[in-house]
Amino acid sequence: MARKKQFDYFGRMEQMAQYASESATLLLDLITNYSTEKFIDKSEKIHRLEDEGDRILKEIMTELYDAFITPIDREDIILIANRLDDILDELNATTYLFENLLVYTIRPNTDQFLQLVVTATSDVVQATKEFAKFKHSKVLKQYIEQVSKTESEADKLYSSLVKNLFANEKDPIEVIKWRDIYNHLEKITDACEAAADIIEGLVIKNS
Repeated sequence: MARKKQFDYFGRMEQMAQYASESATLLLDLITNYSTEKFIDKSEKIHRLEDEGDRILKEIMTELYDAFITPIDREDIILIANRLDDILDELNATTYLFENLLVYTIRPNTDQFLQLVVTATSDVVQATKEFAKFKHSKVLKQYIEQVSKTESEADKLYSSLVKNLFANEKDPIEVIKWRDIYNHLEKITDACEAAADIIEGLVIKNS
């Protein structure tokens, strides 16, 4: 009888992180030369990536149910997989927010915020990739620290944009719309930092 191939938990988690990174890049592209028609049409790609992330999460859970041996504790695999799923969920939720709030124009520096999101998700990909070889990796700590640094930059930008919004925007509806959008963008970088923090904690636990 052929031996069942060992399930690649680390590889699946890296794929979830990659989907998040692709979603962030797509979102940045969508708010560049923004139009509502283009956004609604092309945001479907982000919805599909989120669906694929959910599929992988379910696959991981199914394998954990039957697995006899896992590379790290089951609950730790579940923890990091859920944190990666949180990033995908927040990215996907942001696309629906743009659609549901009927955003017609993009406020200045929104692209700068999205660029920070792209950077953070990209570094989460690298951190997740290095996590598979954490006992020998020389750059994992660097990627984790970079995610934290990017999250701090996003916090500062968030504060600046919200202050500018309330100080200069006269339309209360626009204030409500963009406050919610900024909140969601900040949640994405927060989710990235949470995933990186979990990886850092698991490295310490398993070293």
